[in-house]
Amino acid sequence: MTNKIRYGVSTWLWQSPFTTESVALFPKIKAMGFDMVEIPVEDPELIDGFLVKEALLANGLEAIVCGVFGPTKDFTHEDVGVHENCFRYIEKCFRLCNQWESDFLAGPMYAAVGKARHISKEQRKIEWERAVTNLNKVCTIANGYGLSIALEPLNRFESDLINTAEDIMHLIKDINQNNAKVLLDGFHMTIEEKNIKEAIKRVGDKLIHVQVSENHRGVPGTGLTPWNDFKTALVDIDYQGAIVIESFTPEIKELAAAVCIWKNLAANQDEFASEGLQFLKRTFNS
Repeated sequence: MTNKIRYGVSTWLWQSPFTTESVALFPKIKAMGFDMVEIPVEDPELIDGFLVKEALLANGLEAIVCGVFGPTKDFTHEDVGVHENCFRYIEKCFRLCNQWESDFLAGPMYAAVGKARHISKEQRKIEWERAVTNLNKVCTIANGYGLSIALEPLNRFESDLINTAEDIMHLIKDINQNNAKVLLDGFHMTIEEKNIKEAIKRVGDKLIHVQVSENHRGVPGTGLTPWNDFKTALVDIDYQGAIVIESFTPEIKELAAAVCIWKNLAANQDEFASEGLQFLKRTFNS
């Protein structure tokens, strides 16, 4: 896979929310050997896209844009006003994608993260159809920007709608738009999938982005993830995208509470990133 895979890291490893000032992380990220930086857009109003673009160029980094979806940005909500807010937010993210020359917007944009309930089949069907209808519209809007969307399955503790590769392919089939693609996150996969290799092959050429940490959200290579299966499957589908480390700092209390990280997962966050990157390069470049 040498010369195909590019490596990135989410700024969530150090900070939340991302603001214009967060570009101070870019020189360190580049010096560690990363090709890309994943930018979670919690609030577009905190970000000067032009200044971020200048910092990306100055540091020789490419951007990946990740949407952040909470209770006010939920396409399965019964209130269409919440849907409209989500559309407005996504379009702001699309403009940042264009400004930073990123080809897609990534994230679990079908519903609010943390919406995990035991509901009836009838209610599930209603919410599924809302997600399909709204994401079909999102794909049409994205086409106008020349973009795709990369939809991410989440584990059962964070979503009751989409948990597996099978789920996401069902959703994409129902959306029925060519620019509806997939992001797979190894953390969620180690919770939900029976076989990581088969899950990646099930998604196939729809896979345009990969996020990784460990099954415990820690440094790649320090847990139970079947990395050889991961690598073999990506080779088998001729994956051409990036592999991005996504984890979080316990120092940002609100974010740490949302993802249930109560302790440090490395001596410090810089060590997390650099050790994780070296492991990924040894694994996927060999």
